[in-house]
Parts: sequence; C-alpha cells; structure tokens
Amino acid sequence: MHLAAVIPPAIYRHAKVGRKVNVEATATLVRAAESQPTKPRFVLASSNAVHGARNPYRVTDLLRADSPLHPSDLYGGHKVEAERRVRCSALDWAVLRLGGVLSADLGATTLDLDGLMFGAALPTDGRMHAIDVRDVASAFAAATTADVVGEVLMIGGDESYHLRQGEAGSALAAASGLAGTLPAGRPGDPNSDADWFVTDWMDTARAQQALSFQRHSWPDLLAELRTNVGWQRYLARLVSPAARQFLKRYAPYRNWPGQYSDPWSVIRGRWGEPGPDSEVS
Repeated sequence: MHLAAVIPPAIYRHAKVGRKVNVEATATLVRAAESQPTKPRFVLASSNAVHGARNPYRVTDLLRADSPLHPSDLYGGHKVEAERRVRCSALDWAVLRLGGVLSADLGATTLDLDGLMFGAALPTDGRMHAIDVRDVASAFAAATTADVVGEVLMIGGDESYHLRQGEAGSALAAASGLAGTLPAGRPGDPNSDADWFVTDWMDTARAQQALSFQRHSWPDLLAELRTNVGWQRYLARLVSPAARQFLKRYAPYRNWPGQYSDPWSVIRGRWGEPGPDSEVS
C-alpha cells in the first residue's frame, strides 16, 4: 500500500520535492515490486484531484472512476502520472482515489496557519466529499485481498459526507469549541469553470460494494470530535475572540477586490505556482 505523498498547500511551495515523492518515488516502488520473485499487489493512494476543478453550478453529476482526467494543479497532475506508472506496470494493482480525509483524533490533526488560510481561500460553496480516516484505512486493508485487481475506486464517506467547503470548516471549528473563528470565505464564481478547487462529490457505490468501508458518518465524526475535545472546549471559547482577530488579519480575501473567491491567485501569491506540470496539462 503506497500512501506517502506531498499534498496541498505544501506541494505548491515545494514543487520539486513533491515530484520526487509523488511521481519518482512511486516509479521506484513499482520497479522494486516488479523485481520481486513473487510480485505483490500494488495498491496506490490517488486523489479525486486528478479530475481537476469542477464548477458545481455547471457540472452536477458525481465523479466516477471513468470521469475525464483533467488536472488543474500540481497535485492532481502528479497523481495522474503516478496512476499511469502503476497501471502500465507488470503488477496486479488497484488505485484508490481519495476525497478529503478527516479525523476526530486530536493527536492526528495539525491546525497550522497555512492549513487554515488554505481552507479559507477555497470557494465556500465548492463541493467536497470527505471521509473518516478510519474508513480510509478499512478501504486500503480490504483492497489488498478483495477482487478489485485492475480497478480504480472512488473512496469517500457515505452521503452524509457530501459537504460544501464552508460548511465543513465551520462544523469542524464549532465541534472543536472555536465557532466563528475562521476567516470569512467567499463563494465561487458560477460563471467560471476555472476558478474552483479540485474537489467534488463522488460515486462510491462500486467501492463500497467491493470494500465495505463506510462505517463512520459525518455526524458520528463531529460527535466524537466534540467528545475528544472535552474540557478543552471551554478553554477554546476563552481564546476564540483573540483567535478570530488574529486570523482575520491573515484572511486570504482581506482587502481583495470583487465578490468571488480566487483560489488559484491566492495560492500563487502565498505558496507558489499551482499549475500542473506541462507533460500532464
């Protein structure tokens, strides 16, 4: 199971490292697996980012394994290349394209300024398909033995995880005791197909049938997060006003012209060029 990756937003700042990890290391692992006397099954963690930006006002269908590959950023482009290396190998393989992976485990969650500002830069009405990290683990474990060789499977939570970007961030902040602290975002431009991020809702029916991994709902995750925060929620409420003012100063659309989000311009200005490499664009 190949899970290692450099993901957004770090990949935009460290593009060369991202290519070494996401593409070149995948090729190295494929070659190593192919050289084994008994060739193993290769299960690759990919992403729905391979399908590129999706305007939910113009594209209303669910993402499927056979939806066109049209990466809009470095990460999606790298995953297209990694998938190609695996699919063209002499190995038995399966590709699992992940949505947004979330956790109720406080120890597994890092809330840094980059991550918060990145989330605030994305269109608040953009469609995102999330999933509990434990369900991801179940999917990968099942994919090592299930009858899925040669398949691409879409890995997201049940329908309760069909979320909007702004809704997800607000709910997670509230469950952590930090309601109202995140910077105000902006909706996406319904008349532009380019100014959206690389997330959307997925058709997970085949993946669920084959791997039976959807076990934790979105309400379950939020309830568990509230429980895990426990008494710290009261401390969080005390610091919320100061946190709100601090984050407001760094809000991506502070003093930004217009009314719609412009995620690629924000990313370009804060982290670096987000566009895909030329060979996969």
